[in-house]
Amino acid sequence: MKTRDKILLTSLNLFNSEGEPNVTTVDIANELDISPGNLYYHFHGKEQIITELYKGFELEFTEILEAPLDKVLNPQDSWFYLYIVFEQVFNHRYFYHNLNDILQRYPDIKKRFLKLLELKRDAARAIADQLIEAEILEISEGGVEHLCDNVALNLTFWLNYNQLRQQEASNEVLIHQGVFQLMSLVAPYLAEDFRYFYEESRALFEALTKSE
Repeated sequence: MKTRDKILLTSLNLFNSEGEPNVTTVDIANELDISPGNLYYHFHGKEQIITELYKGFELEFTEILEAPLDKVLNPQDSWFYLYIVFEQVFNHRYFYHNLNDILQRYPDIKKRFLKLLELKRDAARAIADQLIEAEILEISEGGVEHLCDNVALNLTFWLNYNQLRQQEASNEVLIHQGVFQLMSLVAPYLAEDFRYFYEESRALFEALTKSE
C-alpha cells in the first residue's frame, strides 16, 4: 500500500475511534511512525485529508444509493440492501458524528453532501415504489413522501442519536439497530402477508442485544 493510501486509512480509523476534532496531523504521523514532514508531502494539512476521505466516501455511497435506481430489488434483497447502506454510514461515522461542524468548515463538502442527501431520498423512493408495485407496501402517495423523508433523516442522524444516548453496544449491534429502526418506520405500511419482514428484523435485533 502506498504511503498516501496508508495516511488516508489511518486517518479514517483515528477519526472514527477518537473523533475527528481530537485528531491532529501529528497524531496521524505518529500512528504511522512517519515524520510530520513526510505526511505534509502528501497532504498539506488535515483539511486535505478530510476532503480526500469525503471524496472516497461519496464515490462509494453514490454507487450504493444508485443501485435501486438502476435495477429492481426483490424484497429480500431490499432488506439486505439496508445493511449495506448502514454499514457504509458506520464506516465513515466520524463524518456523521461531527456533521454540522464539518459542513460549516467545508462549504464544498456541504454542497456535495446536500446532493447525497437527496440521493438517499431518491433511493428510498425507488425501493418504496418497487414494494408498492409488488403489493408489499400499502401506503398513499403523501405517505410515501413522508416515509422517504423519515428514512433519509434516520440515515443521516441515527449515529448522533445513539451517541447522545451514550449507549454501549458493539459495532454489529449498532448497525442492526439502525436497520431495525428503519424497518420500524416501514412496518405500519407492510401488507399482512409481508409482516414477517419486520418480525424477522425485530427477532434478530432482540437476539443480538440479549447476547451483548
